[in-house]
Amino acid sequence: MKVLAQNKKAYFDYEILETYEAGIVLIGQEVKAIKTGHIGLKGSYVVIKNQELFLIGANIPPYQPKNAPSDYSPERSRKLLLRKTEIKSLIGKSKQKGLTLIPLKMYTKRGNIKLLFGLAKGKKKIDKREKIKKREFEIEKERIIKEKT
Repeated sequence: MKVLAQNKKAYFDYEILETYEAGIVLIGQEVKAIKTGHIGLKGSYVVIKNQELFLIGANIPPYQPKNAPSDYSPERSRKLLLRKTEIKSLIGKSKQKGLTLIPLKMYTKRGNIKLLFGLAKGKKKIDKREKIKKREFEIEKERIIKEKT
């Protein structure tokens, strides 16, 4: 399992409650671009329209810009492939107040490109500050222990 892209900001901004793995519908040049690491998940999200899931806002630049089709859009919406039972459960859960679907990482699995996205709840500013304080405290504690030894 090779990780192609990761949305590190999602773990800081959101509390991830559940994760789901989905296939993604891509055209040939998008597959090549993603496998070379040209993808941005920052600021993207997943929406449900007509019992289908779509990835919105993911930036996949063309593999060869000079050879790209004239109507190619790097930020077009891309359909996600999930089982019907998973989609139905997601529809119910995402309707709850304050919950959203956020892409976490994109990776290859048995030659196919998969998207891991999570059902997430937004964190408050206070929670984020608390996390930063804990991280800084742990770093300081380790530094002091190293100095004494």
